[in-house]
Amino acid sequence: MLWKDEPKAQDFLHDLFIKLIEGPDRIDASRPFSTWIYSVAHNMCKNEYRKENFRKSANWTNGQHVEFMQSDLDQQDFQSQLEKLLSLADENDKGLFIMRYELELTISEIATIMEIPEGTVKSRLFYLKKKLAGMLKIFNPAIK
Repeated sequence: MLWKDEPKAQDFLHDLFIKLIEGPDRIDASRPFSTWIYSVAHNMCKNEYRKENFRKSANWTNGQHVEFMQSDLDQQDFQSQLEKLLSLADENDKGLFIMRYELELTISEIATIMEIPEGTVKSRLFYLKKKLAGMLKIFNPAIK
């Protein structure tokens, strides 16, 4: 499922077992273990597909390759600007961003923590990303 990339598959397998070791309480004892582990692995792969699609869309616009030759200074400037925007954001948006993109929690985990439906988490993430992308579009001219 990971483009027949053996090293990536091995990394994902490792990450899957780390999730199992670090969070045995996440396993629903009323369901078969194989169902749980398959669901987690499937979701990990789906998330990787989404990330890959995002990476491709960031590098390709209307079929034309856009080169982003950013220096370390540009990267630091971007990070600084992102941190500034997050510091000005309300606590829910800031927490949501940190949980998803820094702690890399799943949508389900975030929904449980915030005690809101998964659909609400997805919606809030979508609008937060859209808002941040608009404010940071100077760093990626392909964003309109």
